[in-house]
Amino acid sequence: MLDIDPELVATALERNGDYRVLRRHKPRRTFDTPGDAEVRKGLIIDLETTGLDPTYHEIIEVGLLPFTYTVDGRLVAAGTPYGSFQQPFGVILPEITRLTGIDGAMVEGRMIDRAQVNSLVAEADLVIAHNANFDRKFAEDLCPALATKPWGCSLVQVPWAAEGMGSKLCYIATDLGFIYSAHRAVDDCQATLECLARRLPQSGRTGFSYLLERAFESVYRLKAVRAPFEAKDALKARRYRWDDGNVSKVRGWYKDVPADEVAAEVGWLRLEIYRYEADIPVTEITPFDRFSNRS
Repeated sequence: MLDIDPELVATALERNGDYRVLRRHKPRRTFDTPGDAEVRKGLIIDLETTGLDPTYHEIIEVGLLPFTYTVDGRLVAAGTPYGSFQQPFGVILPEITRLTGIDGAMVEGRMIDRAQVNSLVAEADLVIAHNANFDRKFAEDLCPALATKPWGCSLVQVPWAAEGMGSKLCYIATDLGFIYSAHRAVDDCQATLECLARRLPQSGRTGFSYLLERAFESVYRLKAVRAPFEAKDALKARRYRWDDGNVSKVRGWYKDVPADEVAAEVGWLRLEIYRYEADIPVTEITPFDRFSNRS
């Protein structure tokens, strides 16, 4: 076997348009200097669970990664991560093992240190998850203090599609030129931070700068209550989602929009869906409730 520096090979391949090189992610501790900007603390969280429903399923692994950032949207540094398995009361089904790589032997006798989790959460000014709509519902049971924190979502609050990229974390990483051990909670946290730190191909901005712009703003939920059945395809095409009433107690289609889009969306519903000046329910959802069971 030839003793060739792999980085030399990778560099040579990168010069040829027929190849793409993916490097193994090596977590960074520092990203930028704060300068004169105010620095705050963030926390990235990732969970692996026995299923999708927080009412019935359990957390089997947690990853937490503290970090610092500036109020003008720059990542400064990553702290020491915390990760742990936890043995569930029920069994881990084979399909969960296939998805996460976690089996019963790996979690046997393991417990999450809730005091450690509480300590990291207490210091955070912002909590981020990649698909916060999933993680937050489980995480608040693990640490009730998370219900008092504003949450951001690196899945939906960064315009990956507009940048010509996928939205799954492993796809984003690939588009940005690196690979990592997916579905290990701490590795997912570190990959999320790296993805947010990289400059995106179209705008040249970082994903974190986009997320921070949106994370502390309220969104407004419009409910298309009693919309005609034949309007369902138009509502789906405009990215409305169905609410079966489990949380809101009112069945109907809904969509969350920023404040400056509310008037246009109300106008579209009245013109295209109801065909009259319907009264459209609009509810403010703050970052403290967004992605939770309370919204």
